[in-house]
Amino acid sequence: MARISRGALRANLALLHEAGTASLPAELPADAWGHGAATVQAVLDEAGATVTADRLATLLGLPGGDPRARPVMRLGGHVLGTKELRAGEGVSYGLTFRAAADTRIVLVTGGYAQGVVRALGNRASVTCAGTTCPIVGRVAMDVCVVEIGDAHIGRGDEAMFFGDPRDGEPALADWVGATGMTAQEIVSLVGARASRREVA
Repeated sequence: MARISRGALRANLALLHEAGTASLPAELPADAWGHGAATVQAVLDEAGATVTADRLATLLGLPGGDPRARPVMRLGGHVLGTKELRAGEGVSYGLTFRAAADTRIVLVTGGYAQGVVRALGNRASVTCAGTTCPIVGRVAMDVCVVEIGDAHIGRGDEAMFFGDPRDGEPALADWVGATGMTAQEIVSLVGARASRREVA
């Protein structure tokens, strides 16, 4: 689920007002880079505001914009179940991850069909119940495997793929570093593929 925060949009727009405004492009690029052009335009309209295309990164709270801006998009999944993994056992296609010691893993909703890029396997983390846990093995079509060790995480718990680092959530910048994609490419992909919902 990709949650798009109107509150973050409004807060970021306030940051842009400090520097003045200019004309908005006639069409927001790529559905406002996956955030929903209608939602972004509605927030601009209610404030009677316009921004230039080069300030969209700040408006959406993306890397490369104003570092004070809040991320507008947060991507999360849910734990489907937990499993014991013994030392030497592997997970997912090709067994690119093998446990160095006995541990525990969870299966989390969200795979490459929802914009969780395959390159993130063994290279990125999620947060579950306030704990940072690595994605292990290859990302599958609709799920990925996360190593939780002895953390108290169970079925139904939320797993955050990226969000606001000030709230202890993984940063979108981590995905940029792990995949070599731009932030705009990643959020456009997520926005097009994941379920998307507006929040206050």
